[in-house]
Amino acid sequence: TPKPQNPCVCVLIRYSSCCGLIAIFIIDRMAEGKSAIKLVEEGQFVHVLRIFNSNIKGTMKVGFALGIIKGIGLRLAHVLLKVARIDPSKRAGELTQDEVNRLNEIVADPEGHSIPSWLYNRKRDRKEGKDYILVSNNWDTKLREDLERMRKIRLHRGLRHVWGLKVRGQHTCSTGRTGTTIGYVRQKK
Repeated sequence: TPKPQNPCVCVLIRYSSCCGLIAIFIIDRMAEGKSAIKLVEEGQFVHVLRIFNSNIKGTMKVGFALGIIKGIGLRLAHVLLKVARIDPSKRAGELTQDEVNRLNEIVADPEGHSIPSWLYNRKRDRKEGKDYILVSNNWDTKLREDLERMRKIRLHRGLRHVWGLKVRGQHTCSTGRTGTTIGYVRQKK
């Protein structure tokens, strides 16, 4: 049995030579000291799940696994699970393809699934004027477009991004030093 990385979760793998079946036991130790053991066959459990161009560990709980994806925080992840009617105590490797498709639909059209707009990470998009939930590659692309637009119109914020300086008004005398920048040097007498 492998050592558990997370003290609350232990994964046991058993191989049966007679039928060639690999069974995975997920032991979830709860606060009360009781253990809940679930048997999941190999065809149902996925160790590395690919959602929104991100690799997710199958042993993590679904809410925290979705929080790893760029553009989805923990709060949004739990709201997505509630709307999709997925049990948050479930492991990410136990998700069915139907549940993953439901999550994709909800992220694609959050307004149609009554997710409040204050949870969106892209508000009043410059081109279309709509609110969105951007995930992984789309989030990176929009950020790059925004920085490029600020640089093109010579916006102060865009220039600070280009120069690699602090953007939001922080002091730069003693912090944010990169490269060969050094502090105060005394002159020799």
